[in-house]
Parts: sequence; C-alpha cells; structure tokens
Amino acid sequence: MKLTVFGATGGIGQEIVRQGLASGHEVTAVVRDPARFTVTGERLEVHRADLTDPDSLRGAVAGKDAVLSGLGARSRADAGVAAKLTRSVLAAMDAEGVRRLLVVSAAPLGPTPDGQTVLDKTVLAIVNSVLKDIYDDLRVMERDLAASATDWTSVRPPKLTNKQLTGRYRSVVGGNPPRGRSLARADVAHAMLAMIDDPATVKQGVGVAY
Repeated sequence: MKLTVFGATGGIGQEIVRQGLASGHEVTAVVRDPARFTVTGERLEVHRADLTDPDSLRGAVAGKDAVLSGLGARSRADAGVAAKLTRSVLAAMDAEGVRRLLVVSAAPLGPTPDGQTVLDKTVLAIVNSVLKDIYDDLRVMERDLAASATDWTSVRPPKLTNKQLTGRYRSVVGGNPPRGRSLARADVAHAMLAMIDDPATVKQGVGVAY
C-alpha cells in the first residue's frame, strides 16, 4: 500500500514508518524539519511541509491508500495542536479525495470498561484532571473526524511506554480493554497498521492495551 504518515518524527510516527517499510509499504513521512527525521529506506519519501497549511499537505496525501497520524500534544503546553493540525490533514485529504485516516487519541475518551477496579477508576480520575486540556483537545479532534467525509479510526491507547514491539495486545472496537494500563508506542503503531484494511474499525474509536 501507499501510506502517508504525519507526526513522523514522534515516537509513534517513527514506529509507523519503520514498520510500514518493513512490511513492504511505500511510505511518505511528512515532517516540518527533515534534520530531525533519521529513518531511511528504499520505499521512503520525506515530504517537508507546514502542517498548518492544508495546501502544502496535498502533495503528500495525493494518491495514497491510507493516511496515519501520530500528531498530538507532547505536553500540556502543546494542548490544542491535535485538533488544529488534524483539521489541516482533513482538508488536504478532502481536496485530494483520499478517505482512509487513522489517528492516535487516548483511552480516557472511550467508555469505562466493565470490571475496572476502584484503583483503576481512581487513577483514571486523577489523570483526567491533570491532563484535561490535552483530552479536551482530543475530543475536539474526534468530533472533527466524525463530521468529516473520511473513513476514520481513532486509536485510543492508555499510558504509553518505550518498550519493544510485542504484537500482543487487546483491541476493543467502540470501547477499552478492561484493566488496560499501558501500551508500547511500537505496539500502537503495529495496531494502527493492522487496522488499515479492517472494515470493523471504520468510523470507530478503538481501545488498545496490554
């Protein structure tokens, strides 16, 4: 497949690019600063663009089978970037007639699964309070996705780690795995690539966790 990856210099974005190339896909990595992007490969194209300008993104998404986005806030100071930059991606995709889009969101945006312990619920309440600005940004992003013409999927992991790829995680369409407390960025990327051609995930939030 021909894939475009936004947020390609981030932890999840780089993993999507690496794993996509390893699986034989043609990958276009969209970056603001190519000097920060160290992944190489024969089927890799690096596209430099201003992520706030939809017109500068059209060439990166034109003719692609799917677009995958790891865009999001890296700290509370960045709250707002997920919705803002995803709007640019949506506009570029709409202009080029590209439909399949997978984005990274967060587990707290999904429903609380049955079987959660009191400890899990308490920790979740604290995290929701501390990261409220970031989660509010993601909620706006998801509303924009739902209003768009794309065949979107919002992938919702819990706490992210830098552990190595396992390929062993649980996915729940429309919900969250019970007692799902963490997931490696590499496994988030793995899950996103696996969902590209899964019709059950289209226009759905999907919880992923160990």
